Formats: sequence, C-alpha cells, structure tokens
Amino acid sequence: MKRAGTAQFLFEVFVRNALLACSVYFTLLVIIPGFIAGRRLLSSILLLIAAVLFYVLLKDLHDKYLSLQLDKGDAAPGFLKNSYYNLSIVLFYLAFATGIYLSKEWYLQREHIRRIELEKLNTELEYLKAQINPHFLFSSLNTVFFQIDKKNVEARETLGIFSDMLRYQLYECNEPLIGIDKEIRYLKNYVGLQRLRKDENYKISFSGNGELTDFRVPPLLMIPFIENAFKHVSNYNDRNNEVRISVKKSEDRFNLNVFNTKDAKQNPGNGGIGLKNVKRRLELLYKDHYRLDIYEKDNSFEINLELIV
Repeated sequence: MKRAGTAQFLFEVFVRNALLACSVYFTLLVIIPGFIAGRRLLSSILLLIAAVLFYVLLKDLHDKYLSLQLDKGDAAPGFLKNSYYNLSIVLFYLAFATGIYLSKEWYLQREHIRRIELEKLNTELEYLKAQINPHFLFSSLNTVFFQIDKKNVEARETLGIFSDMLRYQLYECNEPLIGIDKEIRYLKNYVGLQRLRKDENYKISFSGNGELTDFRVPPLLMIPFIENAFKHVSNYNDRNNEVRISVKKSEDRFNLNVFNTKDAKQNPGNGGIGLKNVKRRLELLYKDHYRLDIYEKDNSFEINLELIV
C-alpha cells in the first residue's frame, strides 16, 4: 500500500474546494435569486438536490480514484462509502454560505430602505422651505395684477399664466400623484411664458394626443427636462433655434420627447443638478417601469422618457 504524498494531498484539497465552490456558487447565483424572483418552490428544491448530488457523486468518484492510486486493494472503500461524509460537508457549506448571503441581502435591503426614507425626508424639508417664498409671491402677484392697466391685456394674461403655475406648485402638488391633464397644463403654461421671452429666431412647439386624461403621474416630474431644453437652447442669429416638445400615450405607455438645438460648446448632458435629481427620482418612483434615453450631438440635445402607467 502506498502512502499519500504532498501531491495527492494538494490534489485532494483542490478537487474538494473546486467542487464545493461550484455547488455553493450555483446555489447563491442561480437557486436563491430564482426563488426570490418568484420561481416555484419545487423547481428550487430540485435544483438544490442537483447541486448536492453534483458534489457528492463527483467527490465519491474522486475518493475511489485516490483509493485505486494508493493501491488499497480490498481496503479501498466502496463507491458510496464516503457519501454520508461528503453529504454532510456540502450541506454544511451550503447552509453556511446561504446564511451569509441572506444576511448580506437583508443588510443591503435595510440600508436601501433607510436611504429612501432619508431622501424622502430631505425632499419634504426642501419642499417646505420652498413654500415660504411662493406664498409671499402669490399674494404679491394678485396685488400687481390689479395695479396693471386694464388696457394692457398681454401683461395681465402673462401674469395670469404665472399665477396659475404658482397655484399649481403651491396647492396641487402636495399629493404623490396628480392627473396628467393638470401636469400637461402646467408644462404648456411654462412653455408659453418661455415663448414670450424669445424672439422670432426661436421655433417652439408643444404637441400631444387626446388620450392624456386617464392616468396620474408624480407632480413636476417632467419639468426639469423642459427647463433644461430652454436653458441650453442655441442662440443662432443666422438660422432658427428650436425647442420641440411632444407628449403621447399608447396603451399603458406614456412618452415625453424633448428636443432642442444647442451650441456645439454646450454640454447639458453632464451638467445640471436638475437632470441628476430627476433621474434619481425616476429610479425611486418607477424602478424598472421606465426608460430614459438621452441623445446628444454637436448641435442638438434630445431626451425620450417612457413611463409604464
């Protein structure tokens, strides 16, 4: 009978750890995530049994191979001699690894919930701070409105639009969701005020279909995209500067498209807190139920937002 040397020992350690690693990682990367994602219990149990048998049977084969290499003869163990030992080993490692994995997932989930609660609290605090000036402005606007000469119809209409926008922000945006028709009216009012500030070199359009009445969205979710378009729109003197906005709904998909021309040196995609904040807000509110595409060229910038509503 031969004695096992260093080479046989190292080979034994390598094979055992490799087989354990395969069984453990298959369980952690395939079985548990599949079960959490909604796979049936029976499928998960069958896959777990397969992972255990994978280790036990291959390790038994390896043990038999080592016995033959050492010329144990009749003393060599049977094919399933070490099955109970190998079974206990793989079950221990699977249980230990699963416990660590679930503990980590629980901790990450708890931290994620804590961050969401903290962000919501900070948002509420910032909103309360922002309400101080609008209350004062709204009262002041009413005073200014009545001081404007009645013959100055354009100035009165402009002030009326601004008052309507302020009223929307102050009194109607306190709910988590609001009717899409009210949100669209706010966006149109904003675009209307921007038209008054621009000259004839600017081509500004706002289009939408007639189905935007039967669902609700978070208030002020889309305005940062439109603000960004007017902030970074080009200022050409020899050709048109364009801002193009369209909203539409098809079945359960709502789509917002905002396009603007821009100077080649501008870079609206990388800058601006507004766009970063709205991206984070989309992640918190819609998770996997939205798609945001940004297309930036030398002379144009375009976003396409799709929401599952």
